[in-house]
Amino acid sequence: MTINQFDPVLATMLNAELNRQRDGLEMIPSENFVSSAVLEALGSVATNKYAEGYIGKRYYGGCHHIDEIEALAINRAKQLFGAEHVNVQPLSGAPANIAAYSAILEKGDTVLGMDLSHGGHLTHGHPVTYIAGIYNFVRYKTAADGSIDYDNLRDMAIEHKPKLILVGYSAYSRDIDYARVKQIADEVGALTMADIAHIAGLIAAGEMNNPIPLFDVITTTTHKTLRGPRGGMIMCKQAFAKQIDKAVFPGLQGGPHENVIAAKAVAFKEALEPAFKDYARQIKLNAKVLEYEFSSAGYKIMFGRTDNHLLLVDVMGSKGVTGKQAQVALDLAGITVNKNAIPDDTRGPMDPSGIRFGTPALTTRGMKEIEMKQIASWMNSAIQNWQDIEQLEKIRKEILILTSRFPLYSDISY
Repeated sequence: MTINQFDPVLATMLNAELNRQRDGLEMIPSENFVSSAVLEALGSVATNKYAEGYIGKRYYGGCHHIDEIEALAINRAKQLFGAEHVNVQPLSGAPANIAAYSAILEKGDTVLGMDLSHGGHLTHGHPVTYIAGIYNFVRYKTAADGSIDYDNLRDMAIEHKPKLILVGYSAYSRDIDYARVKQIADEVGALTMADIAHIAGLIAAGEMNNPIPLFDVITTTTHKTLRGPRGGMIMCKQAFAKQIDKAVFPGLQGGPHENVIAAKAVAFKEALEPAFKDYARQIKLNAKVLEYEFSSAGYKIMFGRTDNHLLLVDVMGSKGVTGKQAQVALDLAGITVNKNAIPDDTRGPMDPSGIRFGTPALTTRGMKEIEMKQIASWMNSAIQNWQDIEQLEKIRKEILILTSRFPLYSDISY
């Protein structure tokens, strides 16, 4: 029995969401469109099986095929990233980070991580999080030119003597000099951890610096630029393998979601294909076009430029429009972004000064530089006319014409 036959109310909601994705421009940089094969794996019979434990060491019977699926995902991830050890069981990025902390830190240990308003993530030590009460997080910021000030990072490391130096971000648009961070960590006797959730696909394709050969622990999500299912993963040096595995299970999780792990295996196979390198390259090319167009239109690009898939733009300082006002206006026009704080923002997080947007999902649909130029023009018009409902509706109709040229999930309905 189909969803439509059994639960038409839910089917209506799912179809509405499907049409939203088809008809609009998805520009939240942490979102992407998975393939039909990944969707198929997510809805597979692997969802029925409990498999607490690890390959060959399960607490349930009947796991021999599940062992094969999980081993396939692990081996493909190792091949894709060149990792010594991989755990594919984390349910998402935040649980992966928390598991990594618990594996290599003791309560009260000091962690040097990136400040949230300068592009870091909540799980990198923001005071509102639970883990901020367990470990002593000291947060570093970016320099005036938008780069990480590695000399200042070194000074902070010498002063605070962290057990762990953490790099990675959710809204930062520049690459990281992992070798320099590793040098600083070695100097003060700290461990190293990189959260590559946003840029894992770009790293796998060779389009950004790779911390995996250098760092002790690397965490990531498997969606975003990697274009897989919503999930997490931890990679590490072999010396930390047992600690990491024990921290994930039984430390923080019970039975892994093996249907998601099957979908991860599909996504890793897709990322190993030559076409994925072209895809990752196009993500960056598209982002650079948006950077140029927004800069030319008078917007302040935070951190100076983009080296990856995303941009953080100060709309309040540039156009006198708040981040929330811009997000709502763009949504009405058929463009999905998210309001976002800019470095040292004086506005609250629910109506900050900036917006964050990126190119992974648009690039998945096949859009390239010429489309980015037009999209930037629509975005600028929507932001500057954020109260003009007629203008926003006009943009939405024009976007419908564009998206019809780049069909999405044409074989799916609920």
